[in-house]
Amino acid sequence: MQLIKDKEFGGERPLFASHDLHLDNVTIREGESGIKECSNIVATNCRFEGNYPFWHVHGFTIDNCYFAVGGRSALWYSDHLIMKDTVIDAPKMFREMNDIEIENVQMNDADEVFWRCNRIRVKNLRLHDGTYPFMFSNDIYVDGLESDSKYVFQYVKNVEIHNAKITTKDAFWEVENVTIYDSELNGEYLGWHSKNLRLVNCHISGEQPLCYAEDLVLENCTFDPSCDRAFEYSTLNADIRGAITNIKNPMSGRIIADSIGSITLDENIKAPADCVIETR
Repeated sequence: MQLIKDKEFGGERPLFASHDLHLDNVTIREGESGIKECSNIVATNCRFEGNYPFWHVHGFTIDNCYFAVGGRSALWYSDHLIMKDTVIDAPKMFREMNDIEIENVQMNDADEVFWRCNRIRVKNLRLHDGTYPFMFSNDIYVDGLESDSKYVFQYVKNVEIHNAKITTKDAFWEVENVTIYDSELNGEYLGWHSKNLRLVNCHISGEQPLCYAEDLVLENCTFDPSCDRAFEYSTLNADIRGAITNIKNPMSGRIIADSIGSITLDENIKAPADCVIETR
């Protein structure tokens, strides 16, 4: 592997079609497509300022690096990435990618990141600002996530999340086969139109959570008093610890809680309208 150390590159495609490179303390200045159509690339202690630096790259490691705002749309159409201990200020990262491993990464503009990606493994990721992280992505494993981005995890499939704190709105819409453990989910309209969404040891806050859900499961979950009109038109099996403020028109299944503030069953309830609702 060739070592390139303490260098700067700029302009159009300075390292185009390079292979077997170790870039150490390298800066990619203003320009486009600095490392395009490459393979077997290691970048350590590097700074990326130009647009689109890693496109069509196959097999690469990014360790202790920084992506400036100008390094937008930096990682697209690539595969087999390992990224560690990296700070990203640029938006629209990770698009149409496969086999991504992320550890100790902070993204300060998480706008439209991780779109249409497959096989993502995350450990200790912080997402700030932006909209629609992880949209249309599949086969995701997360252990340690803190996010205040809007509309996270929409249209995703086959996801397992542990130890997350997610503050958002309209999270987990239209998802399929998603399980969330030991997490805090804050925001309105959680999990609408989901299929096989399972929440274990989670705390939920925000208005109208978990409506139009199919085969929803809650195990040992708690609800903030702000959660009203929960479970409208959902099929579910829910074990709630503590109180829930209001349950409205669930379709079928079973809900058990320590206490229930109120239950709304009106003329708009949908068949079979046979959900069992009870307190301990």
